Amino acid sequence: MTTPKYNLNVKQADYDQQIELLLGSKRESSEDVRRKVSDIIDTVRRRGDEALFELNRMFDRSDRREKGLRLTADEREAALEQVTKEQKSALEFAADRIRTYHEKHLPSDQFDVDHMGVGLGWRWTAVDATGVYVPGGTAAYPSTMLMNVIPAQVAKVKRIAMVTPLTDDQVNPLVVAAAEMLGIDEIYAVGGAQAVAALAYGTKTIAPVDCIVGPGNAYVAAAKREVYGQVGIDQIAGPSEILVVADNSNNPEWIAADLLSQAEHDPSSQSLLITDNAQFGEEVIQAVAQQLETLPRKKIAGRSWQDFGGVIVVDDLVGQGAALANRVAAEHCLISGRADVQQALFDNIRHAGAIFLGPHTPETLSDYVAGPNHVLPTSRSARFSSGLGVMNFMKRTSVLSVSRQGLEHLGAPAITLAQAEGLDAHARAVQIREPGK
Repeated sequence: MTTPKYNLNVKQADYDQQIELLLGSKRESSEDVRRKVSDIIDTVRRRGDEALFELNRMFDRSDRREKGLRLTADEREAALEQVTKEQKSALEFAADRIRTYHEKHLPSDQFDVDHMGVGLGWRWTAVDATGVYVPGGTAAYPSTMLMNVIPAQVAKVKRIAMVTPLTDDQVNPLVVAAAEMLGIDEIYAVGGAQAVAALAYGTKTIAPVDCIVGPGNAYVAAAKREVYGQVGIDQIAGPSEILVVADNSNNPEWIAADLLSQAEHDPSSQSLLITDNAQFGEEVIQAVAQQLETLPRKKIAGRSWQDFGGVIVVDDLVGQGAALANRVAAEHCLISGRADVQQALFDNIRHAGAIFLGPHTPETLSDYVAGPNHVLPTSRSARFSSGLGVMNFMKRTSVLSVSRQGLEHLGAPAITLAQAEGLDAHARAVQIREPGK
């Protein structure tokens, strides 16, 4: 029977040591790609489109010299003809819910004058242009495009450019359909680190953007890290992960299905269960083994479960379980149990990319149609960061307006501090405005 890497019980002597190993395990690609990515970025900066044509042929077996880097109208039309009415309707349904959810996140400008006559506030504005990276091949997910593009549109980003690799010159029809539905016609057939470089620095064909979002492989992640500062990025995403915190009132087959829903993404994905019932934990392990046998992506999910999966039995689900969940800070955290336990867990689990409450809330719904964004922090970064949203495409500008009365209140202490720091020009900029000066 396929068993998880970590089958732990709080009572075992080496429990703490095993938990430290679990939390410290490295699941990101161990391949050293930084030097190669730096070379690719430098080549694109120097040679522009010519470098993109060559790298397309090298990595994706795609020759775009004749058609050009930008997807043609004929290519888009041919792709759209392959999309069924049912698929188109599902995309529209998902897009509507995602947009409605994200519209509620729009921040408000504010400006107030305080009792000293000082006007204080802030203004929110969108970036001018963003690039959206959409993976190709088997990882070409139209749902991810919706999740990346719609928040940018809600934020009122003026220009959205999409890049995606076309392996053997084949484009994913549903990705094109999603782009068409959202009004995105600036689609470039280029992927990898070279696509990130093109978006960041620009080429003859691809104008540069202000921020880059979207998932990708180790090369894409390394490239985003490299260009950060030249442009903004959403995050450096690691392998997918799910943590289920559940008592034995749950159906073990349902919990097993939840764990496998993330394990099938990648061999480096991680699926964990925390429970306070050892028998329930064993039942979930058996259910995972049974479901793996009929899973088309059995090899991927099986490796993930064997190399990184885990069932952890604690004595106190609310106390020990919630504390461990906060240390794990999982990308997806599913909480399910008896009403009082479930509420107490929700109240105490603070660190998670997204939380899913109750037995009828599989994470899958949020991946596609529920509304919340499925681009979430991984590798314990939920301790300090949030999932993708409208705010990733906006920036806050502080606003200050000081009246003569306000200057009289603020001037003297500002001068004192400026002089204390040895910045006399700073002090003079205030002094010169004082009455009688």
